[in-house]
Amino acid sequence: MRNRRTRGIAIQIAVLVAVVALVVSFVVTARNNLVSQGIATGFGFLERSTGWPINFALIPITDRSPYWEMLLAGLLNTLYVGIAGIAAATVIGTMVGLARVSSNAILNILGTVFVEIFRNVPLILQIIFWYAVLTHLPSLRQSIEVGGVAFLNNRGLTLPALALSPADAVILAVGILAAIFAAVRFSGGRPLGAALVAVLGVVVLAAALVVIGHEAGTPYVSVPELKGLRFVGGLTIKPEFTAVLIGIAVFGGAYIAEIVRGGLLSVDKGKIEAARALGLRPLQVTRFVHLPLAVRAMLPALSNQYVWLMKATTLGVAIGYPDYFMVVSTSINQSGQTMELLLLLVLGFLAINSTISAIMNFINARLALKGNT
Repeated sequence: MRNRRTRGIAIQIAVLVAVVALVVSFVVTARNNLVSQGIATGFGFLERSTGWPINFALIPITDRSPYWEMLLAGLLNTLYVGIAGIAAATVIGTMVGLARVSSNAILNILGTVFVEIFRNVPLILQIIFWYAVLTHLPSLRQSIEVGGVAFLNNRGLTLPALALSPADAVILAVGILAAIFAAVRFSGGRPLGAALVAVLGVVVLAAALVVIGHEAGTPYVSVPELKGLRFVGGLTIKPEFTAVLIGIAVFGGAYIAEIVRGGLLSVDKGKIEAARALGLRPLQVTRFVHLPLAVRAMLPALSNQYVWLMKATTLGVAIGYPDYFMVVSTSINQSGQTMELLLLLVLGFLAINSTISAIMNFINARLALKGNT
């Protein structure tokens, strides 16, 4: 034990053993307490019928669905609104960030006002506000028509939709993700061409799925029609989903705008002046020099912001959006399997956010400049 390295290893092993023993003692004590109170443990309850429905799901769900299907529906709902919200926040944040560093006084003022308003109002308050606005729209029979095929009312926005089965929709979603990955991975310095090829691939995949999965005698596109007290056909976007999406988009967009502004201001002015000296127009300078260099400075902060926005989807519980957190909370009240469901909740968000971090780290490594600049 007089050897410094040996002492260090021994201390680390002792600490590790103590931590493991502490965790095991907590688990054993909790299990014994549950057993003594007659509370069942284990994951066998996942096969039992829930007995309660949810108002929105990407997969077929009824009140007779087992707990595992209900949890899967909640997880998909979280991914759905989280990914859509992050994408919208990125677009909004990029535009507002560019406006914030613009030499145009009006754009600069508008960008500043946007950031100061939406960044300083709590997200949960924004979600409740947008939900109140959406639920006070005209009633079903007084729906606002858009082109005679889309209808907006206090029950949501009803749109025409491709006649896809849930399985086909999943395949299409995977195809879109694969196309995005391929566009980033194999752009070869031509991102516009890669993006066009990716979009073409998605369109071809969607058309193939519609043709293959089409049932005889049914239309290729489902158009909504008002029958009685509801719309039949099409796709209805619920107010709960829209409120959470708008809240995450504008709140996250305000923070991302500041990240974009900081990244743009971090670029060496000498590089910008060199681009102008080569005869590039202002838009070309921004597209080919300013933004590419700024993105490298933005990525670490963007990674943290994306993870935070994904966790913020849990605030949808305030307006009844059936995300993963709400489904788990309801399942705990209905089944009493607190420890098991909390473990599933932790593992679910850990998997989602670890995946986001891994993707962002991969992009960061791909875009990192080699050597010193």
